[in-house]
Amino acid sequence: MIFVENRERKPPRGLRGRIRKLLHLEDVPPFVRRVIIAVIGGTILLVGIAMIVLPGPAIVVIPIGLAVLATEFVWARIWLRKTRKLFKKAKDTVTGAGKKK
Repeated sequence: MIFVENRERKPPRGLRGRIRKLLHLEDVPPFVRRVIIAVIGGTILLVGIAMIVLPGPAIVVIPIGLAVLATEFVWARIWLRKTRKLFKKAKDTVTGAGKKK
């Protein structure tokens, strides 16, 4: 007979842990949690995309939607990293930090 240890799962730290705690998703089954995160994050992301043509802060809302989705989906983490790099590059261009003296 094989005995499997009953290990307690440590809650994720950082943004993932805070979002899960905020939405009370620590004890929810993984599939249900992924669906809830997909609906909430997808809605925020779609609102942000709509704000590109409508009045509103799309440049702020889109990364927030990606951050929520990134708590459960790897593809969103990749897009969030790309977005951060793009923002950093734009900031460096505006402030002149990327130029050599």
